[in-house]
Amino acid sequence: MSFNDVVEKIKNLSFEEKQEVQRLLIHYLREERRDEMYNNYQQSRLEEQNGKLSFTSAVSQLKQLIL
Repeated sequence: MSFNDVVEKIKNLSFEEKQEVQRLLIHYLREERRDEMYNNYQQSRLEEQNGKLSFTSAVSQLKQLIL
C-alpha cells in the first residue's frame, strides 16, 4: 500500500476515526523519539566508556571539536 493510498483511506474515515488515527500517530511518534533518545544515550555511554568522548568548557577547544 502506497502513502497516497493510506492518505486516501484516512480521508474516507469518520471524524472520530480520524481523531483516533491522530492520537495513535502522536503516540507512535513519541515512542519513536523516546527510543531514538535512549539509543543515543546508550551510544554515548559506550563512547564514554571507550574513552572516545572529550569534555571541555573552553570555547576555543569546543570550536575545534566542532570542526
